[in-house]
Amino acid sequence: MKKASLTVVISEDNETMRLGLREHLKRAHYLVFDFADGKAALQFLTDHRADILITDLRMQPIDGLQVLQQAKKIQPDLEVLLISAYGTIDEAVRAMRYGAVDFLTKPFSKEEFLLRVNNVARNIFRKKQIENLQAENAYLHQEVSGQFGRIVGQSPAMRQIFRLIETIAAENTPVLIQGESGTGKELIARAIHQQSPRKNRPFIKVNCGALNDNLLESELFGHEKGSFTGAIRQRKGRFELADGGTLFLDEIGDVSPALQVKLLRVLQEKEFERVGGETTLHVNVRIIAATNRNLEEQIARGHFREDLYYRLNVIPVNIPPLRQRKEDIPLLVEYFLRELNKRRHIVKRFEPQANEILKAYNWPGNIRELQNVLERLHIICPEKTIPASLVASHLNGIGSAVTDYQGLALNDALYHFEKNLIIEALKKANGVKHRAAKLLGIGTSALYYKLEKFGLKS
Repeated sequence: MKKASLTVVISEDNETMRLGLREHLKRAHYLVFDFADGKAALQFLTDHRADILITDLRMQPIDGLQVLQQAKKIQPDLEVLLISAYGTIDEAVRAMRYGAVDFLTKPFSKEEFLLRVNNVARNIFRKKQIENLQAENAYLHQEVSGQFGRIVGQSPAMRQIFRLIETIAAENTPVLIQGESGTGKELIARAIHQQSPRKNRPFIKVNCGALNDNLLESELFGHEKGSFTGAIRQRKGRFELADGGTLFLDEIGDVSPALQVKLLRVLQEKEFERVGGETTLHVNVRIIAATNRNLEEQIARGHFREDLYYRLNVIPVNIPPLRQRKEDIPLLVEYFLRELNKRRHIVKRFEPQANEILKAYNWPGNIRELQNVLERLHIICPEKTIPASLVASHLNGIGSAVTDYQGLALNDALYHFEKNLIIEALKKANGVKHRAAKLLGIGTSALYYKLEKFGLKS
């Protein structure tokens, strides 16, 4: 057993006992870090990975059960062994309930101590072997299916992102995901979380572009009762709710410079106060941020803090737009079609030629636009096989507009696209407007408005 690869943290306020345990473990080839109180041990665990924590039960200022609970929040997969001179069955049961793997009562011999620790180590290595096999099987499945969780792709660019996710998932360092709208930045963030040791802890999302400064500050940090008009009770912020897990800050490029200062402090000091509060709070959260903006250009214009950018951009993940990985389109079509068939309880398929038509389009709205077009076609086509001609009729208007016009090409394309879609729906509904509205997924009154707008009202 390669014990040298396992890290053990000792939290024991009795110096003689602590130094003795450290010596036993070092001679058994473990990597050991020892601390005289629980707070120091927890701080170490916040900054460093460990495999085993050994903590005394009766300590000041926080006892072993508190250390156990907080340590499991910081590192959920950490194995904790409690020791005590006052061991009782009730205490042992409580320790196991809070997640301890073993409970050892003083006095004990060196042999008994090492036997217990070695048993924990064997279980860790066994678990790692199983996880490695599962990871290898999952990787082989991804290679065959072209799917990483809910992320679909077999292009070289996407395979590189899949490998990067596997590499960085176990770390606690911030990640910055950059890409155009609709490329799947949230899916990447969720994949990192699901591959990490935090996967059983919360994944909390905040859309930074959807709220003004005051609301966003309260959303992130929470507020105290009476801190502003309408604050009728204390409210926890997203940082507190994500404790032990991952906080996903979407549209980080839209945060104001004033709030950027407060985010920088949390990243640097790992502490904050609720709005209107005086108590300093500490949480263990991994930050993943995302933006469709070019933050380096934002820095040059004075709209984004350079120091915050470097704090967030420790691990950059750049997602290519769909037009740069068109070989993934058939896989995406197959995935979305399978989901639509399940959700709508109707089995439909595309003519084989449809994929070539879909690949010829430039997809300015990326994967989100592709998904919306496929859903629209799935709804309006009455046949089980969606013809390539119907796909072309939806996309050719946009394609020709982009080719033939400059400046207003997209607006013209959208105008003709919507008009033709309404005409097609009316034909399918034999002119019955409420049926056409249902096919389009809009209200009848909205359809009447659009008929007048496009001069189609009879």
